[in-house]
Amino acid sequence: MKAYYCDHFVLPLPEGHRFPMSKYELLRQRVAEETEIELLVPDAATNEELLLCHSEEYVRRVVEGQMEADEQRELGFPWSEQMVERSRRSVGATIAAARTALDEGAAANLAGGTHHAKYDRAQGFCVFNDCAVAARLMQHEDLADQILIVDADVHQGNGTAEICVGDKSIYTFSIHGEKNFPTQKAKSDLDIEVEDGIVDEPYLDAFDQGLSVALNESYPDLVFYLAGADPFEGDKLGRLKLSKAGLAQRDQMVMDYCARRSLPLVMVMAGGYAAEVNDIVDIHFASLKILAEYERRIRLEAEAVSFQ
Repeated sequence: MKAYYCDHFVLPLPEGHRFPMSKYELLRQRVAEETEIELLVPDAATNEELLLCHSEEYVRRVVEGQMEADEQRELGFPWSEQMVERSRRSVGATIAAARTALDEGAAANLAGGTHHAKYDRAQGFCVFNDCAVAARLMQHEDLADQILIVDADVHQGNGTAEICVGDKSIYTFSIHGEKNFPTQKAKSDLDIEVEDGIVDEPYLDAFDQGLSVALNESYPDLVFYLAGADPFEGDKLGRLKLSKAGLAQRDQMVMDYCARRSLPLVMVMAGGYAAEVNDIVDIHFASLKILAEYERRIRLEAEAVSFQ
């Protein structure tokens, strides 16, 4: 399976910043030890690709360093040229993973999941909306028609919902903390809000029901999955109580649903803010291992059909 990374395009942050940027490099180092996962560097997303989901004025403001101070506060990152390049590469990684998934069954971005980025504004550590851009680009290139975005980050994918509102060709499903960020929720095609402190079993029951509805209503030919690590019980921002085993069950549930229809699947990492950064890496790595097995399963099924 192919996985795309961009952690070496460093986003400089002030000392003591709460965003755990080191998780990306640590995850890539862990993945590098796996022979079944091939690591690749993506191209940067172009302005033309970003404009499929973002306003021309907003893209210009970001690229040229014209973001106002309040925008940078809402984003949570200071502007820099390195920030722009890193953001482009992160979107490019999801684009590359989408193309690969359509060819090979599954692929991953070791970053991504920037689901708070809106049409004309940054928010919550998200500059450009990678899954929305990649989804629209696959449609623009006639590589996919109906697309499902499954967002299991603990925070609602409000930017994705706003960008895709009214677009019947992109179905948005978000399962997230009812009382968590953002305060003002957008309207996805399907929203499941869970209470603070929810544990594995009721969460997984709700997620199972949501996946069934989303797949039956969207009938996709490509799926994007935001496999957030932040529902974890040790997450500083998540407020939920899922175990690592529960998160692995969540990921496997997505694979099982997609396998029934042999759907191409793109996985992005989304959020993770555990007190111990190695817990974040453990969760993301487990997600990737499950995806790699899914890719192998789809590939073998395709080979069997071809042989017949």
